[in-house]
Amino acid sequence: MGITSAVLIISGIGVIAAVVLVLAAKFMHVEEDERIGKVQECLPGANCGACGYAGCADYAKAIVEKDAPLNLCIPGGADAAAGAAKVMGKAAGATVSMKAVVACQGFDCNTNKKYEYQGVTTCAAASKMFAGPSACAFGCVGFGDCVAACKFDALQIVNGVALVNMEKCTGCGACAKACPKSIIHMIPDDVNPVVLCQNTDKGAQTRKVCSTGCIGCMKCTKVCPTNAISVSNNLATIDQDLCIACMQCADECPVKAIQLPNLRLYK
Repeated sequence: MGITSAVLIISGIGVIAAVVLVLAAKFMHVEEDERIGKVQECLPGANCGACGYAGCADYAKAIVEKDAPLNLCIPGGADAAAGAAKVMGKAAGATVSMKAVVACQGFDCNTNKKYEYQGVTTCAAASKMFAGPSACAFGCVGFGDCVAACKFDALQIVNGVALVNMEKCTGCGACAKACPKSIIHMIPDDVNPVVLCQNTDKGAQTRKVCSTGCIGCMKCTKVCPTNAISVSNNLATIDQDLCIACMQCADECPVKAIQLPNLRLYK
């Protein structure tokens, strides 16, 4: 077979394949509901996954094709829900604005290191080595896995601990999912105080590793007028539904483990 014949045969095969693809695209094409694009335009486009779907496009498709709730987009909040509701001709439903808070005050000035870590500089890796280099096994590792996960530049490592910029935080929860210590919590966007500690060791042991760790002394529970605070496993917790933000607990706390999240705002 000559070169010319081979070229013609290959070219012919290419033409036939192209025709088949064109016909397949024409007859197998599925029209997409135009509402999907309109709903997607109402979403912020962050693709953060806070809604439970892979991204904004998948969430928009689920709204149109699977009747998914309209108020799952936390970064978009009420505006996104209202926009999607207008497209779908439905009620948006209530939305709750959430913010992330890092339950740790183990700054360099408050705690020490139990060893000098020289491995892979991620929290996930370091936490597998004796719970991380911090003297407190419950605290922030400080290598910024949460910072890397945040698409809104709302976190920063300050003196060894992650801090959340409440003005930038959209409440998507990506940072909480990335934290290997599970010390980042999503709370309602208000001014209620929170316990910035996760240490469940007894008070005497906690004092040895951190000067601001909760020691389970129960003083906060005794001054709370709404019984919003309880101590379990040596750690105080605040029921945000009952809290009236009177701040008596924060004033009474001997180690200042109870704070307002927005007071830790970095600029």
